[in-house]
Amino acid sequence: MNIVILAAGQGKRMKSALPKVLQTLAGKPLLQHVLATALSLQGKQTKTGPIVVVGHGAADVKEFLISTSQIDPAFCKVTTVLQAEQKGTGHALLQALSKLDVDEPTLVLYGDVPLTTKKTLSKLAKLADGVRGQDCALALLTQDLSNPTGYGRIVRDADGSVKEIVEEKDATSAQKSILEINTGIMVLPTSALKKWLKALRASNAQGEYYLTDVIAMAVKDGVPIRTTQADAEYETVGVNSRDQLASLERVHQRNIANQLMDAGVSLADPARIDVRGVLECGTDVFIDIGCVFEGCVTLASGTKIGPYCIIRNSVIGKGVTIQAFSHIDGAKVGSSSIIGPYARLRPGADLANDVHIGNFVEVKNSKIASNSKANHLAYVGDSIVGSRVNIGAGTITCNYDGVNKHQTIIEDDVFIGSDTQLVAPIRVGRGATLGAGTTLTKDAPPNQLTVSRARQISIQWQRPVKVEKPVSKTVVKKAVTKTAKAKK
Repeated sequence: MNIVILAAGQGKRMKSALPKVLQTLAGKPLLQHVLATALSLQGKQTKTGPIVVVGHGAADVKEFLISTSQIDPAFCKVTTVLQAEQKGTGHALLQALSKLDVDEPTLVLYGDVPLTTKKTLSKLAKLADGVRGQDCALALLTQDLSNPTGYGRIVRDADGSVKEIVEEKDATSAQKSILEINTGIMVLPTSALKKWLKALRASNAQGEYYLTDVIAMAVKDGVPIRTTQADAEYETVGVNSRDQLASLERVHQRNIANQLMDAGVSLADPARIDVRGVLECGTDVFIDIGCVFEGCVTLASGTKIGPYCIIRNSVIGKGVTIQAFSHIDGAKVGSSSIIGPYARLRPGADLANDVHIGNFVEVKNSKIASNSKANHLAYVGDSIVGSRVNIGAGTITCNYDGVNKHQTIIEDDVFIGSDTQLVAPIRVGRGATLGAGTTLTKDAPPNQLTVSRARQISIQWQRPVKVEKPVSKTVVKKAVTKTAKAKK
């Protein structure tokens, strides 16, 4: 099946320099949602992928497609054609005509209608009979709306057959009362479509070439027109304003929340979760309010996520507790660990089981073995930390010399006192103790206390006394005058 996605519109109501189809929903451009569904519908066996008609912001859209294909090879199948002037949907589809296989039906989608499901589109495609060539039917996705304002209306004849589609600006009062609207999504017989598109005329209020005019042509040619509707209204909703985008975002997030709860996840408030990627959860996971999940995140069974955490591209083990306001990015957290509150795990943080990372502790590109802890105000970067290590408050690994990064190795059973600086490259031997305030510039031997401090001394002295500045006569005079006026 040919799939053409119309994505040339400007989206003036968005008031943005970004093309409308690149506005994001759940962390991904609208067009990416549509393409992902289209690619899944075509399947891996299809040699040619979807065709995207670009126009406004074409360079930005093409750049997005190139960058996305580097991450997901399936997007390499996507091709683009340019609609240099935006003269309507029929004109847009006409630009893709030469790339269509006449022996396959053509599905028309829209880059700003992101939530149409594969199930709905499969149902629509079946209505077109799947017959190769000109003999297949025209399948149309319609929707009944309580408020159809702004949409083209489906006009049927006395026996209920589709007669034509009339755009609202061209509709009569009687036609405007029709509640069944055209979503624009349709499957057409390609060989007939080529003839219909070339016969389009811009004789309407907009002066545009409407794709909907082919419906009347199909009726005239005796091509069967069959209709179906989506299971949910949101599947057919397009985005034309930031308000519509925000509304659709909440619908989409609520759908994700419902799927999570059906899978055994407890949400403190289903209305206050944002998933901007893929979130996989085991059983008995609890997620508090205001949490954001980006990229690919896995939460194993029994994990508890406190309020207002951000987790991106990370794997969280069984029974982990992540406390409020923690930020985890590109990290792996072992089972039964406790993170936060206000902790930050940066890319390359790899924590074993039962590790404690406390408030205002940052870990980057480091491995921390089981039963180790850094509970307060510490930075661990480019390090290998053994088991049962205690990293005291205020400890930092000084891993950067201004040009290169260097590694710190802390072996098992080390105790590091508060306010210690480990100047990498450095090794702390097994069982060593570093006294508080130590600046370690040489390896610390195992099983010994290492201290680096200036000798403490006490000096008799007099704390300075603040000297009062003399007040000028002008200031005194102004103050007296102000007081006199106040008394009057």
